[in-house]
Amino acid sequence: MAQIADRLARIKPSPTIAVSTKARELKAAGRDVIGLGAGEPDFDTPDNIKDAAIAAIRAGDTKYTAVDGTPALKAAICAKFKRDNDLDYTPDQVTVGTGGKQVLYNAMMATLNPGDEVVIPAPFWVSYPDMVLLAEGEPVAVPCSQNNGFKLRPEDLEAAITPKTKWLILNSPSNPTGAAYSHDEMKALTDVLLRHPHVMVMTDDMYEHLVYDGFEFVTPAQVEPQIKDRTLTINGVSKAYAMTGWRIGFAAGPVDLIKAMSKIQSQSTSNPSSVSQAAAVEALSGPQDFIQERNEVFRERRDMVVELLNLCPGLHCPKPEGAFYVYPSCAGAIGKTTPDGKTIASDGDFVTYLLESGGVAVVQGEAFGLSPYFRISYATSTEALREACARIKKACEALS
Repeated sequence: MAQIADRLARIKPSPTIAVSTKARELKAAGRDVIGLGAGEPDFDTPDNIKDAAIAAIRAGDTKYTAVDGTPALKAAICAKFKRDNDLDYTPDQVTVGTGGKQVLYNAMMATLNPGDEVVIPAPFWVSYPDMVLLAEGEPVAVPCSQNNGFKLRPEDLEAAITPKTKWLILNSPSNPTGAAYSHDEMKALTDVLLRHPHVMVMTDDMYEHLVYDGFEFVTPAQVEPQIKDRTLTINGVSKAYAMTGWRIGFAAGPVDLIKAMSKIQSQSTSNPSSVSQAAAVEALSGPQDFIQERNEVFRERRDMVVELLNLCPGLHCPKPEGAFYVYPSCAGAIGKTTPDGKTIASDGDFVTYLLESGGVAVVQGEAFGLSPYFRISYATSTEALREACARIKKACEALS
């Protein structure tokens, strides 16, 4: 039997991937399941981006590249940060990884010593705490209640910071809630960070372009230039450009940190796919107008899902500013009994009930660090969403 490392006992498999896997297995077994667990746009990668990848293959761009990104892609990323965020970076301040997940992981591994603390607002993307634990750090979850729009308050950030705090992770718009920080909300947080110069800032801006109702996205280094030299601004092409499977994420930050992250990548995966990098150059440099067109579809879906879920007895669904998730409360279902006599004692019980009775796969709030809620991804067809909401309503009405 294999001798597994002790560090693996500190973490668990990704709950969001587990839900998607379970839904696929049930479908394969002939069950009628609507999977709303995956954070993946149902739109296809735009043709101009595909064409750039095909051209790269035909041109023989299929060899190893520089470990942390081609010069062409780094130049495109610098141009993107200037265009979209008014941030000036040079290529030596940029790193490219196999998805945003690798970039985050590299940063943790490059900076955390045993016992270093990382402040993570909850609800959080499921992988943040586990990455911290793998790097022998200590995740410090700060609950952000629905009353505050699921956002971190300056006073709660202040209270969470200790001499051991190494990082604050900020994700706006958020996975799982879709909550996004306005300029004034972000400035209130950066004002706290100015008082704590030992704290570095990791911003996960993966959903930057997925905002609605005229909301204006901001990132911390843009709002407060004084913290730029201790901020790692992370982004990628997966969500806005519908390129989840291409696996390209990137970040910009201090040169010493970028070098340290490249060192880790050089001994783990080496370069991201050369063909995917060529496609990402086109994504960042080519036409951007399709993003707004697709956002209109996402906004319509969001509004429909929020409206339909708020008709379900026991559920309350706030309307998020961005991303493609809603995070409804199922507090009104807790303590109720299913038709076959089981008591709903947690959001985990509730999502199991939805899957077994209604054939709808969603992710329990416990996985994101704040209960009793569940996450629905509305990055799927309008027809599937409408049917899923009808099934959820029927399941809620059957509780007693």
